[in-house]
Amino acid sequence: MTTDETHETYTNPILDADWSDPDVVRVGDDFYLTASSFGRVPGLPLLHSRDLVNWTLVGHALERLEPAKEFTKPRHDCGVWAPALRYHDERFWIFWGDPDQGIFQINAPEIRGPWTRPHLLKEGKGLIDPCPLWDEETGEAYLVHAWAKSRSGVKNRLTGHRMHPDGTELLDEGKLIVDGDRIPGWFTLEGPKLYQHDGWFWIFAPAGGVETGWQGALRSRGFFGPYEEKVVLEQRDTEVNGPHQGGWVRTPSGEDWFVHFQQKGAYGRVVHLQPMSWGADGWPVLGDAGAPVAVHPKPDLPPQPAAAPATDDDFPGGRYGRQWQWTANPQDGWATHHSGDGLRLTCVRSADAHDLRKLPSVLTQRLPGTPSAVEVEVKLHSEEAGSRAGLAVLGDAFGWIGLQRGADGAVHLVHRFAEAVAEQERDADHPRLAPEGSVRLRIEIGAGARCRFFYDIGEGPHPSGPVFAATPWRWVGALLGLFALAPVGSGHAGAATFSHFRIDHL
Repeated sequence: MTTDETHETYTNPILDADWSDPDVVRVGDDFYLTASSFGRVPGLPLLHSRDLVNWTLVGHALERLEPAKEFTKPRHDCGVWAPALRYHDERFWIFWGDPDQGIFQINAPEIRGPWTRPHLLKEGKGLIDPCPLWDEETGEAYLVHAWAKSRSGVKNRLTGHRMHPDGTELLDEGKLIVDGDRIPGWFTLEGPKLYQHDGWFWIFAPAGGVETGWQGALRSRGFFGPYEEKVVLEQRDTEVNGPHQGGWVRTPSGEDWFVHFQQKGAYGRVVHLQPMSWGADGWPVLGDAGAPVAVHPKPDLPPQPAAAPATDDDFPGGRYGRQWQWTANPQDGWATHHSGDGLRLTCVRSADAHDLRKLPSVLTQRLPGTPSAVEVEVKLHSEEAGSRAGLAVLGDAFGWIGLQRGADGAVHLVHRFAEAVAEQERDADHPRLAPEGSVRLRIEIGAGARCRFFYDIGEGPHPSGPVFAATPWRWVGALLGLFALAPVGSGHAGAATFSHFRIDHL
């Protein structure tokens, strides 16, 4: 599914799934985008486009979350928050905040790497949303960041630092450069992106909260202020609630564009593209005179074929595509390579097998933002009683459908769910025999992320259980997940094979 409506126009959102807190940069004729990945691994997705409308996923910049011991189990709302992507000194740079660790930085000579290991630039709690700036005229380097009240007790303010030009250290203790409490009506100022333009230092930063807020711009003749502010993008009478947090980019022909997100519940934070110009008063004008656009002429860039990040997967050689992420740092042996097609997942032993939210060995991808049907074939090879494998919709509440080996040795089709407040799953429908030990599973995702589950054990598709409404975590949208599990015990528990994973838009 793409938003490339015609050769002349595009429709928002340009990325209709949870690509949270996007930032964008242009290098030559190429545009690159990264986004928050929170506790999933690999982290820091890297997307590429030639026209700002059609994007493909080309890799990830972060192989594992560090410190590794902090991410052996899922921490769904933690980890990588709001990265900034920049190109300087012939290198790509990504800065991000881990709200429990501090501000990290990695860099690479090419977008596909190799990327350096994470370098902790500033240690501390609640340090989020960092963005660097290299002043090409003076040779000075700067960093701005926001604060998470949940960790630091502080929010609604931006702190600025001088930074060593090589990005390895900060050169001062930091200074409060914008105090949102002093701006009438502004609260939860965060997500700053730092630029220079027309003799000014610019900070593009949202405020007002992710679901109800607006996008602001602030400017000063000097990096450390004082800054003046203006609201430059807000919902008005559109359906785009809280247009929020993103990046400004300029095309080779001099057009300006702004990429930002919209919070959409279980679908997470979908990505919009807004036209941008500079008003007579020197302030940026985003969208349609400050309101988000739904349909708009494309950027003045060479036409590109329609494209979108991959979703389908045949798992050639047992390898999974770039669209998949584990819910924590993976261990060797969770997925095994082989000569054929199909994903072979080991039935990982866990005392938390009754609660998918606690399991690091769930392989996930983003929930599509448009009505869709998700299908996959599953075969359970494990002979151990209690082993199971299936397809899940995973959030603060979860539901899954799949196969489980019974105490009698038979394989059963099971469908289970857990509410957000529940500590253990329960049946959503009566178990039934799956005599061949395999099944074709289907989840139809309708409006409002309402999910209907189906199975086919060789007799045609049958519905299972009631409608399940997908839910997000606090910051992360709902996920699709594949898993294979076994009860606590010793020895190898066997495996399950997943094949022909498809997402078709309804």
